[in-house]
Amino acid sequence: MKSHLFSPIQIRDVTIRNRIALAPMLTYSAVNGCVNDFHLIHLGKFAIGGVGLVFMESTKVDPRGCTTPRDPGLWKDEFIAPLQRITSFVKSHGATVGIQLGHSGRKARNSVPWEGRAPLDASQKGVDHGEEWELISPSAQAHSPRASVPREMTLADIREQIEFWGRAADRANRAGFDVLELHGAHGYLIHQFLSSASNFRTDQYGGSLHNRMRFAIEVADRVRQSWPAGKPLFFRASAVDEANWTLADTVALARELKAHGVDVIDCSSGGMTEKSITANVAKPQYGYQVPYAETVRREADIRTMAVGLIIHADQAERILASGQADLVALGRELLHNPNWALDAAQKLGEENTFSKVPDNYGYWLEKRAESGFDGTPSTWSRGMDRTT
Repeated sequence: MKSHLFSPIQIRDVTIRNRIALAPMLTYSAVNGCVNDFHLIHLGKFAIGGVGLVFMESTKVDPRGCTTPRDPGLWKDEFIAPLQRITSFVKSHGATVGIQLGHSGRKARNSVPWEGRAPLDASQKGVDHGEEWELISPSAQAHSPRASVPREMTLADIREQIEFWGRAADRANRAGFDVLELHGAHGYLIHQFLSSASNFRTDQYGGSLHNRMRFAIEVADRVRQSWPAGKPLFFRASAVDEANWTLADTVALARELKAHGVDVIDCSSGGMTEKSITANVAKPQYGYQVPYAETVRREADIRTMAVGLIIHADQAERILASGQADLVALGRELLHNPNWALDAAQKLGEENTFSKVPDNYGYWLEKRAESGFDGTPSTWSRGMDRTT
């Protein structure tokens, strides 16, 4: 049986082997902005495990935009060669490789999450070998009571940042990435321009929704100048947030972005304040953000990627079969099980299941299946006596 989940999808000139994406997840493991063997092994295992689209985590276009001192970057050419090792390996195992470009704006300069995610003061040296680490944002308003007040960006700053995105996109192309995503969600710089909760400007970049969208549109335009016409461009949006950004705003943004060369809207939510979007929910439900992807897909007439507590194969299949999204992105569930795609293929009754992984894995799994063993893999059960 050919499922929707394992059907290829073509976007521009790029064909992705299935609809499963590794969501871009920060691992905070770079050194002075440069990736290393950790990233090669981390991302490589998902390609081996059968994921269709493997996303490199949020990679910063400017050292000032790093969330922590351990963020990866693409603000200089020296970062290209280490990334080429990753793209070459991922593609050698049949996966499409993507990269998310971002800038944290006023949410930059923090300790890593497992050290408290605490704001670091101005004495903290920058990521790129000890430069001054300045916070910038559309307006001079701190992200939280704990955080430092950023400097309001001048028009010259805005033009400079837009150029940084374009140059980083060119480097991403030279590094071998197939797909590029702009991070416009979770309270980071593009989102800060979009939201009237963080953007108090009175010039052409503030005020009306049209003006607040201007920075995002101009970034997309500049990136499209550097990013090849045959390669897809994604945009991650907080479809709603805990401040005042609405789903209708996202639909309007998606329509504009489509007209400026964006192919897919990656529909997440929240991040504008320290209060979680699910803070008033007793328990987040499976696929709680999927309705956002469905609405944006229908009302903006653009492809979408659904993300957020997509856990099970049949759940992912229903999302795609019902037209709620065109791709599904998994994050923490793939951390839990890097071979999720293999499990999903078996559960959905795909033919030639073990062809989803390299022969030097598939051969041995096929041998076990042919042995007559009628048990289930460990990921299918809660233990030897309980299957779910």
